[in-house]
Amino acid sequence: MGCALITHADCLDHLTPDGHPEQVARLDHVLHALQGLDLLRIAAPRCEDRDILRVHPQAYLDRLTGALPGEGLIPLDEDTWLSPRSLEAARRAVGGAVRAVDAVLAGEARTAFCATRPPGHHAEAETPMGFCLFGNAAIAAKHALDRHGLDRVAIVDFDVHHGNGTQALLWDEPRALVITSQQYPLWPGTGAASETGGHDNVLNLPLPPGSGGAEMRAAYEAHAFPRLEGFQPELIIISAGFDAHADDPLAELNWREEDFGWLTHELCRIAQGSAQGRVVSVLEGGYDLRALADSARVHVEELIKAGR
Repeated sequence: MGCALITHADCLDHLTPDGHPEQVARLDHVLHALQGLDLLRIAAPRCEDRDILRVHPQAYLDRLTGALPGEGLIPLDEDTWLSPRSLEAARRAVGGAVRAVDAVLAGEARTAFCATRPPGHHAEAETPMGFCLFGNAAIAAKHALDRHGLDRVAIVDFDVHHGNGTQALLWDEPRALVITSQQYPLWPGTGAASETGGHDNVLNLPLPPGSGGAEMRAAYEAHAFPRLEGFQPELIIISAGFDAHADDPLAELNWREEDFGWLTHELCRIAQGSAQGRVVSVLEGGYDLRALADSARVHVEELIKAGR
């Protein structure tokens, strides 16, 4: 069945101020790195309101729509910005994640990577933050559960910053297991091991500043993989942030490309056991352009291998 690449040019229209880490060039570099790979290429559709409303209230969607500038840029907070076409980009990011779930559950592809922006894992129910507007991964999980009738979906988030939004949006969802590894302490300040969800459905793996791939592998082998295998997910969704790379300017973990490859390989292996190999990955962070591109390519190469 193979691996699908889901993206859209509208995601290049979300603009941020000069020098902002979450810039258009991120997606350009990722897409360039994936050229020539054997991928089923699918245009990310524009999501429906009902997709967003699976995790966000109507008032929040209305507030963002009303705040959209006719020209220029406006800040929602010190990190998160709106430009005139930001919501079109964000709707493609949500739509791409939903389309990826549809593709792998229909057998159109076995694995999928959503090369979209803005990212999503910091967006809470009524709060945009950390460059994020909508909870892309959480929406994809709820779509799989509510629209497709799955009983168990797992999200694994290996972005260097804690996915506080995904955790909050799925805190009271017993059908979803949320596993996140992150540098700790680090912005946004959440992600302690004591945060375990409303139904013991959240597993946080805090990693100390300066640690590298060896510490990450040990934590996943000791804690994350046994929880995943015990949960028996019917679909695994990856929040794929590549800012744990040693070269990333926003954090202090020391992963290398091979660490992202190893982790992706292992998650795909576990998906073979209970999820018929079905894995959906959505792009989150990664702010050194070369490290982002190289790591994303290794990640997608593993998804391609798993999709065969």
